[in-house]
Amino acid sequence: MTPARLALAYTLDLVAGDPEWFPHPVRFFGGLIRAGERLLGSFRGTPFRDTVSGAALTGAVVAIAWASGRTRTAATQVVLAWTTLATRCLLDEARSVVRALEAGNLAVARARLRRIVGRDTAGLDESEIARAVIETLAESACDGIVAPLFWLSTGGLSAAMAYKAVNTLDSMIGHREPPYRHFGSVAARLDDAVNLVPARLTALAVVAAARLHGGEALRAWEVWRRDGARHASPNAGQSEAAMAGALDVRLGGLNFYDRHPQDAPLLGAEGRPPTAGDARAAMRIVATVSGLAFGAALLSVFWRRRG
Repeated sequence: MTPARLALAYTLDLVAGDPEWFPHPVRFFGGLIRAGERLLGSFRGTPFRDTVSGAALTGAVVAIAWASGRTRTAATQVVLAWTTLATRCLLDEARSVVRALEAGNLAVARARLRRIVGRDTAGLDESEIARAVIETLAESACDGIVAPLFWLSTGGLSAAMAYKAVNTLDSMIGHREPPYRHFGSVAARLDDAVNLVPARLTALAVVAAARLHGGEALRAWEVWRRDGARHASPNAGQSEAAMAGALDVRLGGLNFYDRHPQDAPLLGAEGRPPTAGDARAAMRIVATVSGLAFGAALLSVFWRRRG
């Protein structure tokens, strides 16, 4: 990965986003995972077998993703690097929800929110919709922006493609509930590992972005340091806690998934309920986080190539 190729990939993402007609590698990884599940179905049945078969599937998909990044063709490198990034797509999806909220059309806001969250959206009021948007922006700032740029700059295209494969594996099989409790355990722990540094860099970037926008940078730092580790995952709460502090809002709480309640830890519990304006402010922060992360990645690539 050269500085010029990284810059071209980042620019492509800002300009084109993630067009649905494009054969995105993540969809390919998803197909591999579903095929692997079917193939390994007859072997599963005990915790040990589930763990071994899940580890085999995880290793195979990550290896294929790593190999896909070994291309030396400049154009292919740029296009594949572009597919690992999601600044434009994330902001566009969030903006569509926020605009519906600002227009007072909760039904449209709920429908658009379903595109970017896994929780049930029926019946959510303005504050709960705004909270969902803010939490998604904060979490996806790591998964879709900072982490891919981190791996592109430190490990090259293969590392970034492998990261996207791990991320896809975790979203599809890395669940605590049956039938994935053991089958997806290796994928889930691997996702924790590859996001350990990027999650904290994202939180730090949120603090810096809050400072640049005249927001609550000190509070962002304090809430991050106090609440960032409250999640069961070592990474999930890092950027969300920093965002809660930056906006002085309360995140977390009760969500429903397929009508089953799940309580998430409160982040910035003393903050106020979020509004549509807070969700728009979160979009500005994430846009700035993206720029900061790209600048840092570009400097890293320059430095590594000079060394």
